[in-house]
Amino acid sequence: MKLIILDRDGVINVDSAHYIKNPAEWKAIPGSLEAVARLNQHGYRVVVATNQSGIGRGLFDMDTLNAIHEKMVRELAAVGGRVEAIFYCPHPADSDCDCRKPKPGMFHRIAARFNADLSGVPAIGDSSRDLEAGAAAGCQPILVLTGKGEKTKAEGNLPPGTLEFPDLAAAADAILQKDAA
Repeated sequence: MKLIILDRDGVINVDSAHYIKNPAEWKAIPGSLEAVARLNQHGYRVVVATNQSGIGRGLFDMDTLNAIHEKMVRELAAVGGRVEAIFYCPHPADSDCDCRKPKPGMFHRIAARFNADLSGVPAIGDSSRDLEAGAAAGCQPILVLTGKGEKTKAEGNLPPGTLEFPDLAAAADAILQKDAA
């Protein structure tokens, strides 16, 4: 099984310093939905792993998070794409959970759900915590420069072997080109 794990905000959709708090604020990054569709067409099962501390902070509730994800799923379907599952951490940053990235708990749950070894599985994110969580689970960390990506790159401290691309579309193209080689 070919699996790929994506962060949501800043990778698939435009991020906001004030959180994505409702479906109207969720706007796809140009080319990202089509990139997911291309990955699907080449046999990849796409899974989303996202920190959503806005729930724990009381900025939005589960119904709203579900509505945001329903919008994402609808927009993906409109271009022939889909996600197999969406994993999220609802806890605030000061929580002692194991699921909030940079901890790898969400990635371990993904591995269990799909009965998959995550060694070398592409894990695409725009922040160091996304990359650290993926690397801790054995994934291939991939930084995109959308969202917080430029700031993350400038700060350095990326996991060893992190690959870098301008956006999800370029990362997907590189993954598919490598598969074809």
